[in-house]
Amino acid sequence: MTCYAVLRDFDNMGFSTPARSFPGFPKPREGVTHRLAPRQGLMQEMRPGDLLSLTGSGCQIAAFGAGGCPALHALGLNADGTLHLAECDPGALLGWINARGGDSADAIPACTLTAAEEPLILKAAARATVWIFRTALPHDLVHGTVSGGLEITWQPGPGSAPLLPPLLGDTRDEFTVSRGTGCAYEVKKGEIIQIIDVEGQQCSDFTAFRATGLERGEELMIDSTATRSMVRRAYPGPGLLDKFFDPGMHPMLNVIQDTCGRHDTFGLACTARGYEERGFPGHVNCSDNMSRALAPYGVAPRAAWPAINFFWNTWVDPNSHHILTEESHSRPGDYVAMRALEDLVCVSTACPDDIDPINGWNPTDVHVRIYRPETPLRRAVAYREKEDAPMSISQNSAFHERLEPLTQHFAPARDLWAPVSFPSHGTTGEYWACRNAVTLQDMSGLRKYDIAGPDAEVLLQQATTRNVAKLAVWRGSYTLMCDQAGTVIDDGTLFRLAPDLFRWCCGSEESGRVLETLAQQMGLQVRIHDMHGALPNLAIQGPRSRDLLRKIAFTQPHVPQLDQLKWFGVTVARLHDREGAPFMLSRSGYTGELGYEIFCSQAHALEIWDAVMETGEEFGVTPMGSAALEIIRIEAGLAAANAEFAPGVEAFEAGLGFAVDLTKPQFTGKVALERNAREPRRVLKGLLLGCNDVPLHGSPVYAGERQVGTLTSATRSPMLEHAIAIARLGVEHAENGTRLEIGQLDGRMKRLGATVTDIPFLDPQRKRARA
Repeated sequence: MTCYAVLRDFDNMGFSTPARSFPGFPKPREGVTHRLAPRQGLMQEMRPGDLLSLTGSGCQIAAFGAGGCPALHALGLNADGTLHLAECDPGALLGWINARGGDSADAIPACTLTAAEEPLILKAAARATVWIFRTALPHDLVHGTVSGGLEITWQPGPGSAPLLPPLLGDTRDEFTVSRGTGCAYEVKKGEIIQIIDVEGQQCSDFTAFRATGLERGEELMIDSTATRSMVRRAYPGPGLLDKFFDPGMHPMLNVIQDTCGRHDTFGLACTARGYEERGFPGHVNCSDNMSRALAPYGVAPRAAWPAINFFWNTWVDPNSHHILTEESHSRPGDYVAMRALEDLVCVSTACPDDIDPINGWNPTDVHVRIYRPETPLRRAVAYREKEDAPMSISQNSAFHERLEPLTQHFAPARDLWAPVSFPSHGTTGEYWACRNAVTLQDMSGLRKYDIAGPDAEVLLQQATTRNVAKLAVWRGSYTLMCDQAGTVIDDGTLFRLAPDLFRWCCGSEESGRVLETLAQQMGLQVRIHDMHGALPNLAIQGPRSRDLLRKIAFTQPHVPQLDQLKWFGVTVARLHDREGAPFMLSRSGYTGELGYEIFCSQAHALEIWDAVMETGEEFGVTPMGSAALEIIRIEAGLAAANAEFAPGVEAFEAGLGFAVDLTKPQFTGKVALERNAREPRRVLKGLLLGCNDVPLHGSPVYAGERQVGTLTSATRSPMLEHAIAIARLGVEHAENGTRLEIGQLDGRMKRLGATVTDIPFLDPQRKRARA
């Protein structure tokens, strides 16, 4: 930091003017609002003076003080019973109790609060960890009969110090690295280091040395080049490619959790020379701070330290290959947690740079925690529904206990970890199982909304592109949500469970925001339930899927039977008999094959998984991951977000015109879509390649020297035995049989020949799905 008097200061947190604003960085003092789905729980750390506001449906509250003792009195509440475990999903709470030495089998004192239109304000008189659950029975959840929403707002007390994220476990040590300084520290094998950006947009240089090497006089430290080469990306992250390596390609640390996801491994820690050449001689810098901190460990000083620059937002321009930077993506409380794989000597800084945007022009502190080796910590990344939404870290799905023994290859699917492939069969084996037998896939990352009330149909008629008035009870349809320009916001399946009750299963939380905004603008009597993770779901796909379900699905006489379900039919069923676990069963999927989807409560997820796997043995049931699904959905010509439909792409250009009913009196985007349907400029078509080369998403498509289209998806088709692609083409070049070329190596130095065809590539009349 520069050494002069500051006459005026500023902060990006909460800054907003018509010229510049930071909606992704609200002021921490403004509080945080959460909406709980049925059966969902929320943990909130409370300090004296903090406020908790609850509005909406009833709930149960439990609170714990130091040592895990009951502490409802800290909120002015008294226990009137125990927590109803059958009416919530308490797994996180029970795990929290066990991790702190408690017994999760003990009854948990709780206070039951009834629904109220006016907010209930609770003020903490002492420190407490508060758990709030929106209770609901599994039967009501599956049937869509849960009523009311629950909104919770936490507001920090006046004069509160910056709030650090909750502890991840039992700490051995923790300390603050004050802004503009550095600190070295020792970490034992197995211990976990958590590096926290306290106030947001603060970079922290980090490196580590093998302790045994320093004892021998060798400086064996993290090597950025070796790390990038080993993980095949700019920096490691939670998942398979999660380790930092030394120059000998030996792992030193593995990244377990990362809530920011934007870091740098290319640049040096800031240096005296770097500031001198910009006119700031004598400026404090991270390299000198690191040298001073490491000197007691016998590490030779350096004028410029290579480092892992946590929270420094850099990227490489794909055209110029310049390294670019701007303000950090890190919010207050964001962190990286890493497990030491050897005894290490580490150093962390709080970068002093105050002359450019990398610290938001405002250097602040960094906090470091060191946890004991026995600390249980699952891998996780951050997830936010929107830039200004509260952060959650990725969770294991309700089926994870069964998935984890089968594979370690998971990838984030919104706020959950989803399996990519299963090594016992591999992606190709999973593909053929779906084509020839039956597969089981965790699709819990889908978003689900229940829309209920006398104006539910009116709302959905305006919001979606198909005619909801024609949708009968126990039927579903694939439909779209568009904006005024006809651009696809989201796609999904809309099910009608009762005359005034619908379930919308889709890909994005923006759907919920669109529905909420329209309902307010139109003054409708309608309730919209965001189900969050309350309805985990499985896709059972393939020609033997119906045979499997006949053995486990029990339905009552008043709802459709399994064999009565036509394509996009839906019913409610139970496992085996009338006393079995309830679930919603739809004849739908994302494969183009005969298939079904099951939606259940978290409490019954493992029971249903086990029943499907055990019953499915005779039919060759195989777990399937997202990699095989991607091949199948491209062969089937099914659209995906950020591929076939994306910002600026309207429904007809996305190949989704079949889901648009222009005979409807009115819906959002209709005027634009009518115009575009009359005079289309681009259409979605298939390309048959004459080789096995699989081009990348976004590759240009050429007719001679002129680009006439863009690739949206591509794969190698096991069925066709060559590569295929979906592309958005100008209508002048979209006739079947037209020969085009896909550009590679900057688009011009390598070409892949392709022939235009219709999509889907297989089963164009969807006979397999309709079987």
